[in-house]
Amino acid sequence: MPDGRRTTLKDIAESLGVSVNTVSRALSDKDSVGVETRNRVKAEAARLGYVPNVTARSLVLGSATTLGMVITNPSNPFYAQLISGVEQHCRKHGYSLLLMATEESVDNERRAAEELLRRGVDGVLVVAVQEGAEHWRPFRSAGVPLVLINRDVPELNADLVGVDHARGGYETARHAIEQGARKIYFLEEDLGVSSVVDRVEGYRRAMADSGLPMGPDAVIKVPTRRLEQSAMPWDPSEAYRLAREVIATDDRPLAFVAGNDYFALATYRVAHEAGLRIPEDVLVVGYGGYPFAPYVIPSLTSVDLPAAEIAVSAVDRMLRRLTRSATGAPEKVLFPPALTVRGSSRP
Repeated sequence: MPDGRRTTLKDIAESLGVSVNTVSRALSDKDSVGVETRNRVKAEAARLGYVPNVTARSLVLGSATTLGMVITNPSNPFYAQLISGVEQHCRKHGYSLLLMATEESVDNERRAAEELLRRGVDGVLVVAVQEGAEHWRPFRSAGVPLVLINRDVPELNADLVGVDHARGGYETARHAIEQGARKIYFLEEDLGVSSVVDRVEGYRRAMADSGLPMGPDAVIKVPTRRLEQSAMPWDPSEAYRLAREVIATDDRPLAFVAGNDYFALATYRVAHEAGLRIPEDVLVVGYGGYPFAPYVIPSLTSVDLPAAEIAVSAVDRMLRRLTRSATGAPEKVLFPPALTVRGSSRP
């Protein structure tokens, strides 16, 4: 198997002691090649991890080479910015971008991986579903680098570029505590992905560092409906329903800290309907820095995520892998989030 590069027809030919033309005709099932030879060639191609490159002709003609990008949901404002940044930086370096969305479905992700292999992309940037890694392993056999974005898949042993979500979760909770909140509910997705796990861990650490008690219902897992409603990454109605249940059973929950700004927005309506004022009665802190955050009343305190910086860093990491200027063990690059304090958390 070639070390660190894509298997070619020449590799197969040299391994079997036949011509490149014979290998090409055998893989195309040409009648001019005997059945036995065809079977030998196909078996050796499978052993070496050969993947047909359907873009080879365009590459010979001098058109841009291609990177694949697999994203969970492009309507997520953070991922929308990320896609834009990746595409611009790819174009700057002569690469086109082939985008595929999974909607948090491992079956969709598997199909995307197979399609990108078939199309012969040079590398793939992945926001992983994190439910299995076997469909990404053939990329290594084929010499195609992977760069993970925002979510880690340790078993892939690949480069990761993303956000320090544990720090983000810590800073949101710590900010609420510093404003005087002593009972803080954390609204978070029900997905078991690393970004969610890290945010919850950061929240728990902030509470522990402050010596504040945490009840069993402190972390509220909000069901997501991405497969039912792909036009929106989260359904705020679920966060609204669960926050309303909290208000009904707790006279004064002093703060809602949310894993995204949609969930935070849902608590605004809950507080309004309960006759509670933000921030006088209930502090609210969001996450993601979505475009509407400065324009709601009161303006929403939120964590801004450096999508543009992550996009540039991920593409640069991929280009270094492709040019072999980056060798050795994979690296993990985590950018710090930035808390922007606004009216929803100012006492």
